Amino acid sequence: MILTKILIPIFLFFFLFACKKKEENFTVTPIAVSELQAEEGEELSADIATTFINSKDAFGQQAVNMPASASGDFTTGNSFFRLAWVTSPSSTTARDGLGPLLNANSCGACHTLDGRGRPPIEGETQMNSMLIRISATGVGPHGEPIPIPNYGGQLNDKAIFSALPEGKVSISYTEKTGKYADNTAYSLRVPTYVFDGLNFGSMPSGTLISPRVAPQMPGLGLLEALDDVTLLNFADPSDANNDGISGKVNRVWNAQTSTQSIGRFGWKANQPNLFQQTAGAFLGDMGITSSLFPNENLTGITKQMYDSLSNGGTPEILDSTLKKVVFYCQTLTVPARRNWKDKEVLEGKVLFSKSGCANCHVPKMSTSSIAEISEFRNLVIRPYTDLLLHDMGEELADNRPDFEANGQEWRTPPLWGIGLIKTVNNHTFFLHDGRARNIEEAILWHGGEAEKSKNSFKNLAKLDRDKILKFLNSL
Repeated sequence: MILTKILIPIFLFFFLFACKKKEENFTVTPIAVSELQAEEGEELSADIATTFINSKDAFGQQAVNMPASASGDFTTGNSFFRLAWVTSPSSTTARDGLGPLLNANSCGACHTLDGRGRPPIEGETQMNSMLIRISATGVGPHGEPIPIPNYGGQLNDKAIFSALPEGKVSISYTEKTGKYADNTAYSLRVPTYVFDGLNFGSMPSGTLISPRVAPQMPGLGLLEALDDVTLLNFADPSDANNDGISGKVNRVWNAQTSTQSIGRFGWKANQPNLFQQTAGAFLGDMGITSSLFPNENLTGITKQMYDSLSNGGTPEILDSTLKKVVFYCQTLTVPARRNWKDKEVLEGKVLFSKSGCANCHVPKMSTSSIAEISEFRNLVIRPYTDLLLHDMGEELADNRPDFEANGQEWRTPPLWGIGLIKTVNNHTFFLHDGRARNIEEAILWHGGEAEKSKNSFKNLAKLDRDKILKFLNSL
């Protein structure tokens, strides 16, 4: 008994000592006190345009520095963005012409509260805020993906009453397990997509598919206000500095100018500006034609069957209305950071940078002095992106090229506002297809150019990993 009383404390001492040593083996270089100083203005994600509202309405606020005279166009744009469009003919002529094929009946149906979409959850049989891009092998005349006969460039899983939807996609998941360097286990879910109930023939062999959830809306106009030189300065396509990061711009077709432009919007940076992005979404997602895209989203059999159906005019959305919707999207601002002076948040920011994450998720940059919206000129913004394409590895690959983006490349998504997705949209599904159930899983899916940074994260002690996550949730 006496021997036991002596040995137990000794055993506990060595056990705790060993645990402490093990913990120390998985930490990065100690953080100096000088590195833990909050930067002046760091909480202002959008400079003087930043909103301090952090409720469920955080993503739906107009830039604070916009004049009162801009509120009318913002409000009108919000109405046409949020409210449902209807089929034609209708007494509601300003918003009729829906379909005949569609994914949603309003922009807000996918971007709920101007936030982020997600894949279907248990019990849901439809995709309500995501879609599936489809294409054939090869490229079109401008370098774009080639649409599929009878189905076009994305699967429309809904239709108006007098038409049939193209079909549906079911998603199943298998779990893939792994361990951190400290032996903490984790599990990632691997999605599989299967087409169901196709109404216009089988998909051709070799059809390329790419699932996409709707991204959050805040700050898009501020990203549009960056000049091309800023993005080109971030780019290093040949990895000249040998840091393993070789980001590049995507060069895409600008339908307004009939020229190639640098892409900056969409999961593969396949849209050059918000006007084309918005007009493309009206057509592809809702079947609403515009002056930029005047033809219905019909091809092959569907064109024969539905092209003669009543429409909402030519075009179905007037330029004056479209411009107000675009203005709404452009002037949605970004919420301020929370807990930005918290010691663990500051430590997480340092670890984020030391792990190499900031090489692609660039923290800070300045908007152009000649930006279209004068209130957005010469602002210091903190979006945590470079808007470039990066190879993210085979596990995240969709194997579907999009202009100069290959099948393994994705645009670096902005991280500002990421910590408020749960508040606004009541979920934490991340990555292009929502496979990651939280920010931690999103990090663990990184590969390719981000493999080294992911491994740095995996080699950290749990306390340090939690600090990075706490920092990210402050954005």
